[in-house]
Amino acid sequence: MSFTSTVKNEISTIFLNETNHISELSALVKTIGNFEQDKILLSTENVSVANRIFQLFKNIYDIQAKITVRNGYNFNKNYLYILEVTNKVSFILNDLSILKDSKTLSYPEEYIYADDDLIRSYLRGVFLGIGSVNDPEKSRYHLEFLVENKEYAEFLSRLLNQYYLNSKVLKRENKYMIYMKEAEKISDFLKLLGASKAVMYYENIRIYRESKNMANRLNNCEQANVDKSIQSASALVHDIELLEEVGALELLDEKVLEVANYRRRYPESSLTELSEIISIETGTKITKSGLHHRLNKIKLLAEKIKKKKKKKNKK
Repeated sequence: MSFTSTVKNEISTIFLNETNHISELSALVKTIGNFEQDKILLSTENVSVANRIFQLFKNIYDIQAKITVRNGYNFNKNYLYILEVTNKVSFILNDLSILKDSKTLSYPEEYIYADDDLIRSYLRGVFLGIGSVNDPEKSRYHLEFLVENKEYAEFLSRLLNQYYLNSKVLKRENKYMIYMKEAEKISDFLKLLGASKAVMYYENIRIYRESKNMANRLNNCEQANVDKSIQSASALVHDIELLEEVGALELLDEKVLEVANYRRRYPESSLTELSEIISIETGTKITKSGLHHRLNKIKLLAEKIKKKKKKKNKK
């Protein structure tokens, strides 16, 4: 079972009062309904959604929708549940704010989404109809709705963004996709729907992935620091070899020369490790900053010699 189906199964069981029923059913008819003067047809591959629609028509309008079960599209393993309503069709479509004065509305009138509870119910109906959310354990974070009308897409995006969900609209061929890609925003949307079990699962996976990513970043940072230390030590060894080549080691004082010899003996050691080695082997403690100071004298002397060589070469 997909994560989308898991979420739909959970929110299909949420208890609502009659006013919220109307908002949810309005969204379902708008997103997955086809209607004529004498008939409303709604189709879904989710049996929980089909049962929800059946109960909504029964509770609100005292109508029993006829249910037909067929094989899914492209001969897939899922069944397609088709609900047919033939009673009070015109009244229902006007009551759900799908039609007004025999014209199809791009989006419902305000009484369908007049307060927070009604907006949540409407968005729940939209998700039950056309919502899709990736399983956070198996793929990247992504939630989307696909609609045919640009005005309706922008309306849904506005509803979502009243809750700071940062949804966006993108044209995809001849349809419009409303989508979210931020893990935290998707989690907030699932909370909005009332999918508490799905939220717990989603958050556990999200926290695990973020912790893993943080550990990887720290490891990469640590490795980068190691690489930087090795490069710095290697450069200093080259400087020491240069000083030896031109007979300039004797210009170093005894303590600096001692450090130079230890650096050559332990070229891959960090400053902390090298200071510990020198302190133990010589019996004289040297701090990391003291070691850095002495090594810097070697570097400065080597730079002077390199500059002199360049001047000679230019002549």
